[in-house]
Amino acid sequence: MKILIISDGKPGHFNQAKALCEIMSWQYDEAVVEYPLKPIKGACYLLDWLGIYTVRPFVLRQADGGDRLDNLSESLQTSRLIVAIGSAAYYPAKVLGKKADLPVVVLMYPRGFRLDFNHILCPAYDNPPQRDNITTLPITLCSRDKAFYDAMTVEFGEKFAYSLPAVGVIIGGDNKYERICPERIREKLEQLFALTPKHQHWVTTSRRTSKEVENVIEKFDFDYKLIYSRERYNPIPAFLNLSEYLFVTSDSASMISECVSVGKAKVEVLRNVAKKKSKFDRFLKGLEEAGCIHIFDGHLAKADKKVAVEKEVKNALAKVTAELEHCGVQL
Repeated sequence: MKILIISDGKPGHFNQAKALCEIMSWQYDEAVVEYPLKPIKGACYLLDWLGIYTVRPFVLRQADGGDRLDNLSESLQTSRLIVAIGSAAYYPAKVLGKKADLPVVVLMYPRGFRLDFNHILCPAYDNPPQRDNITTLPITLCSRDKAFYDAMTVEFGEKFAYSLPAVGVIIGGDNKYERICPERIREKLEQLFALTPKHQHWVTTSRRTSKEVENVIEKFDFDYKLIYSRERYNPIPAFLNLSEYLFVTSDSASMISECVSVGKAKVEVLRNVAKKKSKFDRFLKGLEEAGCIHIFDGHLAKADKKVAVEKEVKNALAKVTAELEHCGVQL
């Protein structure tokens, strides 16, 4: 079955929608939403509550950042369902769903919008209300395509002659809830090196990692080191496949979700400095209680339980897919 993904263009959001398609064995087209002015996006919340659905406020563009999506009508005609992710995408998905008489499935909690989507799949840490069309998941959706991770692991091996056992370190960056303290990172790296003297040590940063944190990382003798600001290679799939321990900063729910979904590594979370209490606290607490992660405190744990959400997702969408089958759609 073919679907239309409508996203805000953020890679992490699109990857969640792609993961859903992998679980459901769906093919997809992707469109990215743009608004001429930021206030127009804000007005869409009001339009939704007033029940006014029009294509005038937004533009859909091709996923590669190219021209306006001129084949929208064709995409709608060949698609059997719309998946929307990101606050910018929820109103356009409703508009097009009504226009083409297609069901709309939403990823993440569409806060501020009416909740009359066909189904909403969102992380439990969003604290959504209990409704028949809302299913909470312990993590954000992420790819579990074994072939992809295996291929990326082979590629990593061609670039770097690794040996095992290994410790993978994934460093993110500041967000609106947390900031990464360079001095705290230095302290934690010293501890993990001391605890794992017989391991190789690998590290990768992200596009959000600050120069100050990069400078700290440079002072450590990592066997493999990727500084994202200088090199655009992604070693994380190999880290997940090969590492005995994974250390990951606490700023990305998507990254932590991937760490607890793929591979066999024991996951140690490096807590950042909290600016305020947030949904990340609930997220981490739930995973720690389930034995999926350990908040690194200078000691190593055996937090290696992995989360599989495929069955929950398929059960949640059973009603939507049953209605499509009733209409003669081949799934």
